[in-house]
Amino acid sequence: MNEYGGNRWRIIIPRLLVLIIFGVLILRVGYLQLIDSRYESLAGDNYLRYVVKYPPRGEVFDRNGEYLVQSKICYDLMAVWRDMPRSGVDTLRLLDITGLTLPRLKNALYEARRSPRQGRLVAKYLSAEEKLQLDELNIPGLYTVPRTVRQYPRKIGGNLLGSVGEITDKMLKNSSEYYGIGDYIGTEGLEAAYEEELRGVKGLVLHDLYARDEAHDQIINHPQPGKSIVCTIDARLQAFAEDLMRGKVGAVVAIEPATGEILVMASSPTFDPDELVGRERGNNYMRNLNNPRHPLFNRSVKSKYPPGSTFKLVNGLIGLQEGVLKPNYRYSCHNGYDYGKIHVGCHEHSSPLNLDYAIATSCNAYFCYVFRNILENKKYGSVKDAYDVWCEYVESFGFGRKLESDFLGEGRGYVPDRAFYDKRYHKSWNALTVLSLSIGQGELGCTPLQLANLAATIANRGYYYIPHIVRSIEGQDSLDARFYRKNYTKVDARHFETIVHGMWRGVNVDGTCQGAKLDGWDVCGKTGTAQNPRGEDHSTFVSFAPRNNPKIAIAVYVEHGGFGASMAVPIASLVEEMYLTDSITRPWLVDYVKQKQINYYNAYDRKRQK
Repeated sequence: MNEYGGNRWRIIIPRLLVLIIFGVLILRVGYLQLIDSRYESLAGDNYLRYVVKYPPRGEVFDRNGEYLVQSKICYDLMAVWRDMPRSGVDTLRLLDITGLTLPRLKNALYEARRSPRQGRLVAKYLSAEEKLQLDELNIPGLYTVPRTVRQYPRKIGGNLLGSVGEITDKMLKNSSEYYGIGDYIGTEGLEAAYEEELRGVKGLVLHDLYARDEAHDQIINHPQPGKSIVCTIDARLQAFAEDLMRGKVGAVVAIEPATGEILVMASSPTFDPDELVGRERGNNYMRNLNNPRHPLFNRSVKSKYPPGSTFKLVNGLIGLQEGVLKPNYRYSCHNGYDYGKIHVGCHEHSSPLNLDYAIATSCNAYFCYVFRNILENKKYGSVKDAYDVWCEYVESFGFGRKLESDFLGEGRGYVPDRAFYDKRYHKSWNALTVLSLSIGQGELGCTPLQLANLAATIANRGYYYIPHIVRSIEGQDSLDARFYRKNYTKVDARHFETIVHGMWRGVNVDGTCQGAKLDGWDVCGKTGTAQNPRGEDHSTFVSFAPRNNPKIAIAVYVEHGGFGASMAVPIASLVEEMYLTDSITRPWLVDYVKQKQINYYNAYDRKRQK
């Protein structure tokens, strides 16, 4: 009996001890979970935070190695709400350093409070000096993140270079996973077109905080700087063109015919690109946006201007290719072209005249005859069929479509098709109905880039390279293959020499653009005076030089500038002289152009004044 009782207790006692131990553990866990908040507080002080390290954006150089765009360091002020002192901060001092208003600071801190463990943006574009002042305040929960912003040493090419701004919600939805809230992105011009190359690769740091306030950073990956880009632009030539266009509205585009590289892309009026950097970016942007002259609008690639008489070159080439025109064909002009009630006026010159003299003197009547011969060519079934063929020729010169350059926002211009006139004239129209196209008027529209490309195409005797603004990219052996491919027109090379001779004669012998003559350079050119129903005619000019082995092709378009020879010719000639000779021998002409301020009110201006 005793033996049995002793064995029984030896079994019960261990079981009781196990039950007691488990009971104590359960009670302890319950206490920690339901009553004691000490460990919850400790856990809150021990967490991981990922911090993005922004790479420096790639810099941009001109074709001669001069800086067009540089990067400089600035800082974003971030806030982690849970780390900030509950007793408050020195608000007045913080406002003074950051330049924030009290409502904006409150709003930033409210956003931080909504995600208390994450860093939220409070202020951006802080300088190194302002960062040091913040460091001296030593406010827990506030820290700075370095990043780079743009600066523009030459303060030129605002429309060309574009700008960098904070990504919008709409852009964020349509962008890749690379971007997050508060990131910067190229918004216009070259900055947007080459965003992937310029932006670099963001780095990531794991910031590990412990209860003892000891911070240990673990680098997940280092930021990789953006690639530098060498532009095709000649900075000095760009600055000179912008200076000549000051006080005028229009554009200057110059191309190297042998490569398609854009030497100048000056839109006027323009803006100082430094205005769209920093805390005043928003205010400056809205001021430029509301300017009735629209300086943010890049007229070089987006405007849709009537080409005027410069387009006679295209019609002449089409006529030669179609066999309805020979260089020695002579037509009469008695102050214009008359047919029934139709009259197309022209200025005084000798008559009759052949093709090269018609180009040199810009005879309207001559090209009315040529255009009718093209559309009334009997080898086609009808005028409309011939017009379809004419459209194909015109588009082969790069009109009515994008040239597929590397510049975003390029306009198509406009070449009306057969369906357009069928709708407008209820299918009842003929060559006389659309006769204004013979002299580059009517519904035709083109960009200055397309006009410069026309000059380059004629300079090359029938082909062009796609115009582009980037010459090379760091780490890449070449550009896209399309920039090295010759694009041929539908006109044979043998027909171009007659047109070239007419352009040469117009500058060097007895034509409308003798003001473009440069001794020893055999400049070739063609003026245009584009009719404008809302004021003074537009002044335009296309040119290239020298005649053989051309180095530069240029188009100038000045709204309300009058005759082509009065405004566009001197601007183009000065740009050509600067590029070809690296000097200016006609300072009086520079003064004339700069003093010529074209003040006019367009429809938008008049509406604002009422």
